[in-house]
Amino acid sequence: MNHGESEVTLRFLASPTDVASLGGKVHAGRVLEWIDKAAYACAVGWSASYCVTAYVGSISFVAPIDPGNMVEVRAKLVYTGRSSMHIRVNVSSADPKVGRYVTSTDCVVIFVAVGADARPTEVAPWVPQNDDDAALYNDAVNRIDIRARIEAAMKEQTYTSASTAEAVTFRFISAPTDVNWGGKTHGGTVMRWIDEAALACASTWSGLDAITVYSGGVRFYRPIPIGHLVEIEARLVHTGQSSMHISTHVRSRDPRQRELQLTTHCLTIMAALDDTGHTTAVRSWVPETDEDRRLDEHAQHLSRLRSPATHLPPMMAAHR
Repeated sequence: MNHGESEVTLRFLASPTDVASLGGKVHAGRVLEWIDKAAYACAVGWSASYCVTAYVGSISFVAPIDPGNMVEVRAKLVYTGRSSMHIRVNVSSADPKVGRYVTSTDCVVIFVAVGADARPTEVAPWVPQNDDDAALYNDAVNRIDIRARIEAAMKEQTYTSASTAEAVTFRFISAPTDVNWGGKTHGGTVMRWIDEAALACASTWSGLDAITVYSGGVRFYRPIPIGHLVEIEARLVHTGQSSMHISTHVRSRDPRQRELQLTTHCLTIMAALDDTGHTTAVRSWVPETDEDRRLDEHAQHLSRLRSPATHLPPMMAAHR
């Protein structure tokens, strides 16, 4: 089976239109879009097939990106299954006057190759070429079980109206500008929607500005066709000293139908900010109903599950 390149690097300037409404920094949702696009390009380049986003692992935002900075998004294949490709993505940025790149975030994205019949299709196996590749490969293998446990824990949870938790719901029609190369909504666009809803929920609860510090367990169950009614529900499930854990579900339906179908699920951790832009204490959320207590424990259980997967082995720098 033929295959192509196993690595893609995108470079561009961060635009003023990428900036969040607060703080003057690039919006985390925009970074999520960049991650998805670079990983998609890598997956398609390897498989020579249309690919869909299946899962995005732990995304920790460790450094902000200023508008006008040079941004580098590096996507590298690190593991292949029968039809899946695990792609490590590193996002870094630098002041073009200085040229010193600093990592903003690092994560693993899983894409699945899809054939003309819209079913998963086989991809060529990727084989490590050196010690650095082997370290990345072994890390990807070690994460498979952790990811499966996180997915199972998130999938088992039910969410009803029997809750006192803060919640925000967005509803809109997916637009032609959201379309990907397969005629569906970009996975990166869906992640941006999730981040925006989580931010609205966190700010509403805290009465403060907030930033994304973590996004993970992003599971894509089905695509969203253009023209579908989209509903995004973000609900507070746990608070820490300055953090708010937000569980977000994305559902969609044909406007001519009534039943919404789950398309994506994600857990986002937001941090509250004071007037100087520093993290600050947030008022505690106290679970009141049985469902509140169950979901609060669920959020803490997910934190324990992902602890072994917090740190990724370093990628060799693409720039010098």
